[in-house]
Amino acid sequence: MAGGGVAWRKRWRVPEKHRTRSTARPEGGGRSAGGDAPAPIRQWPLLAVLGTTLVGLLVTLLDFRIGLLIVGGALLAGALLRAWLPAVGMLAVRSRFTDVVTYTVLGALIVLLTLMAEPRPWLEVPFLNDILRFSAG
Repeated sequence: MAGGGVAWRKRWRVPEKHRTRSTARPEGGGRSAGGDAPAPIRQWPLLAVLGTTLVGLLVTLLDFRIGLLIVGGALLAGALLRAWLPAVGMLAVRSRFTDVVTYTVLGALIVLLTLMAEPRPWLEVPFLNDILRFSAG
């Protein structure tokens, strides 16, 4: 049976001429700690952002506004880590500029929409209220 598995892998393998030979790692995608450190220490920036997001989602069960502000803050913290640290491990997805812009826009949007959420919004933006009234009828 072991021989059948090897034959199957060879049959479905990508032909040599179509294989990727040199995919560049994202800028800053190196480990945050040395290779001899345990995986959680090497990937602490990603774990910090994911852990804070998880805490925010759990807080959302008690108070949705505070929980979502924590989630938005986690993304904004991810943008700061990506911009500030030279190596962030798996927090690096694309180029540094693309990652920082993406994390910042998504985090700021979550925070803005959370502050504007009904009932009793903490922030009122008049032109956004007009857009909502126009689109909702």
